[in-house]
Amino acid sequence: MKKIFIQQIVPVALTILTFLVLSTCLYGLLLLLNLLPLSEKILLDFNKRDVLIGIAIYLKTAIDFAIFIGNLMHTNPGWKKRIAIELGTAVGNAFGTFAVLIVWVLFKEVPILMMLMIFVASIVLLRMAQESLEEFLKQKKSFIDIKMPVYLLQSQLNFVNKLFRPILKFVVPHLNLTRVKKLSFVNLAVFSFTIPFILGLDDFAGYVPLFNVINLFGFALGVMLGHMILNIGLFIWPTKTVQIVRHPFVLIIGGLAFVGLALWGFYEVFKLFTFNIMSG
Repeated sequence: MKKIFIQQIVPVALTILTFLVLSTCLYGLLLLLNLLPLSEKILLDFNKRDVLIGIAIYLKTAIDFAIFIGNLMHTNPGWKKRIAIELGTAVGNAFGTFAVLIVWVLFKEVPILMMLMIFVASIVLLRMAQESLEEFLKQKKSFIDIKMPVYLLQSQLNFVNKLFRPILKFVVPHLNLTRVKKLSFVNLAVFSFTIPFILGLDDFAGYVPLFNVINLFGFALGVMLGHMILNIGLFIWPTKTVQIVRHPFVLIIGGLAFVGLALWGFYEVFKLFTFNIMSG
């Protein structure tokens, strides 16, 4: 019982505590941003829908993260190392989300910058959709009946993404998912802090097209809550959690969702462009 308490309950409790602290920091950040002369203040309220969207988007974009953290936990066993990984990745994920929110709030005041940000984010979403469909096609136990149309869609996305490669290479970094090593507690915590940025820079950018229609506070809470849920799953059932996020159904639905969000982003850019042309 004592072993279970130390190895499972303590890391999970600290994971929840970390989420609560970072949520408080998020609220404070939004309060500070509202002190700026913004054309539209940020609502410091949220509903379940926005939180659930944040959780769903985060968990769908976290496949690489789940695999990498699973490997990292295997290389660095023990409850103390789990705490280092949790603290580092939670803070890194929160800071990445905070950075995207700050950039969005500031860019939103300048229509040209906002159009540019949404356009780049939509390109990133197309790349994420391609990767999700590629992962689906690699699955031996998939929905074989739809492999051909998925392959055709993936090929079309590959063609489009090649056109945008000069832009994508700056925002879609790659990291070898098997390149993990044994580290000390402090070094592991510092390295874990960088993981969301290394693996998730494209994920952060992919949030942007949603910001016009959802509450920022609720969505950001959902992203951090999704990270907490994923970490708890990795702590308790690491192999099962990775299997879930790589399930063929999750991959195909997520890939199609990313395509839809990307097209929506391009439409938003078109609307903003035509509105500014007509009003200017």
